[in-house]
Amino acid sequence: MLKHPSTRYSSFPPIDLPDRTWPSQVLTRPPIWLSTDLRDGNQALAEPMDLGRKLRLFQLLVAIGFKQIEVGFPAASQTEFDFVRHLITADLIPADVTIQVLTPSREHLIRRTFESLQGVSRAIVHVYNATAPNFRRIVFGLDPRGTLELATQAAQLIKDLAVASPATDWYFQYSPEVFTSTELGFAKQICDAVLDVWEPTPAHRAIINLPASVEVSMPNIFADQVEWMHRHLARRESVVLSVHNHNDRGTSTAAAELGQLAGAERVEGCLFGNGERTGNVDLVTLALNLYTQGIDPGLDFSQLDQIAAVAKDCTQLPIHPRHPYVGELVYTAFSGSHQDAIKKGLAVQDSVGVWEVPYLPMDPADVGRTYASVVRVNSQSGKGGIAFLLERDYGLMMPRSLQVEFSQIVQQAMDRRQQQQQQQDPDQQQGQEMGAETLWQLFQQAYLQSAHPLKYVTHESAKSDPASEDQTLTATLLWQGQRVIIQGQGKGPIDAFLNGLNGARLPGLDRPVRVQSFEERSLTSGSEAAAIAYVELALEQALEPSLNQGSSPSCYGVGIHPNIVTASLLAIISAINRALGIAMQRI
Repeated sequence: MLKHPSTRYSSFPPIDLPDRTWPSQVLTRPPIWLSTDLRDGNQALAEPMDLGRKLRLFQLLVAIGFKQIEVGFPAASQTEFDFVRHLITADLIPADVTIQVLTPSREHLIRRTFESLQGVSRAIVHVYNATAPNFRRIVFGLDPRGTLELATQAAQLIKDLAVASPATDWYFQYSPEVFTSTELGFAKQICDAVLDVWEPTPAHRAIINLPASVEVSMPNIFADQVEWMHRHLARRESVVLSVHNHNDRGTSTAAAELGQLAGAERVEGCLFGNGERTGNVDLVTLALNLYTQGIDPGLDFSQLDQIAAVAKDCTQLPIHPRHPYVGELVYTAFSGSHQDAIKKGLAVQDSVGVWEVPYLPMDPADVGRTYASVVRVNSQSGKGGIAFLLERDYGLMMPRSLQVEFSQIVQQAMDRRQQQQQQQDPDQQQGQEMGAETLWQLFQQAYLQSAHPLKYVTHESAKSDPASEDQTLTATLLWQGQRVIIQGQGKGPIDAFLNGLNGARLPGLDRPVRVQSFEERSLTSGSEAAAIAYVELALEQALEPSLNQGSSPSCYGVGIHPNIVTASLLAIISAINRALGIAMQRI
């Protein structure tokens, strides 16, 4: 790269429009949409679509709701010509859809274009010639006068050929190619001259299309250019002002939106931004941007994944996983803070209320996506994402402090997997993702499968006195493999179990076990309903002093069983085993 790029490149001069109005305008309705997927999009493919793929894509565009579709460049090749003829002769164009075809300002190409349209009920003939100074000078060797004459001669021929075929309802469109680099005064002059030939009326308007054939400036400059033309074009009431943005600077979406604020009534583009070089403006993004502002775009993207699949198959082009609205990962959060915010937002979101879920500007369900991939877990994830997946897929509703505790277990497992991966392949630096099934396996290993040193066998409980709430509980346990029977009394079975356990004075449990918090919930897994109990054990009271050094202040245990009392006892035993295991690892 040049140290002083100004020696080769110059900034685009600002437009003298001090009273510009577009910054204070607000979009309240969609533009007229024109899909050029079958023309601009097709010509940008390394391997252009054959008739079958073009037809499939045309039918998709119709199903989405496009009423204007540029179906090709019929004078460019026999394949293009034949496709237009097939649409017409096979009667495949719906009555409410107008096809558009492109032709350069050359007599033989214009005549060939009209041949392809014989018998069509309604069509837009789109003619263009390059008007930018570098194109006039370098490519065509024409001065402004010669460029203007080329455009008006083409306009006259189109008008004459249309008159010769009165059965068709003809509409005309003119594009000063590379409008963005054309002097505004000359762009107005040549557009006005073409309109003088066509003589449109407010009842039968012509289309003046302003193409950013190459995006050369910031989108605000483009908006100024559009507003200048909007103000100064002759016969403005008889003109549909259109924009056709490319994405060379990566700002085509902004430019097209600002162009509408500046007076454009129509937008040309492609699905998912296909098109020459960096592509045309993405009509999906533009439409769904309107949708998320509460404006019906007039296009149906409710099955966006299916639309994307057809588009990818027809064009043989991939869609980036971060592509707005449609990418595989755009409704996915890996970051822990993002996951926590999304989880909380989804929990309180009213199914028919205003959408307010953090980090999700749109409900994925509106475009046919599910919540299955909204939250995914990797080494950057936190408690919120982990809790979301386990609640969604396994019905676990963990207390917040348990979420924190288990997220540390997950992170440690992630680190171990990463280390093992690097040992097996030192060149592999990519981290791994952890799905809900793996999280559930980790959860079971940590909280549900520990049976050492204490294991539950069975228990019985009964009221100590029919007139009292006190209960007596007798439990059979295994302590380090040895059978132990404990008995205790308390205000309920859990209190009785703790009293019996503390009275047994088992080795390593010389201090009373104290439950710091307890929760019980219903857990539905498949067709079988069960109860789940969460017990938070106070470690400083649970362990003998030699095992308590440096330990955390509490530790969780979990129990699952159809009987809630059994689930609670299992949770207490789980917490004890985990506390002892953690302490032993630290001495």
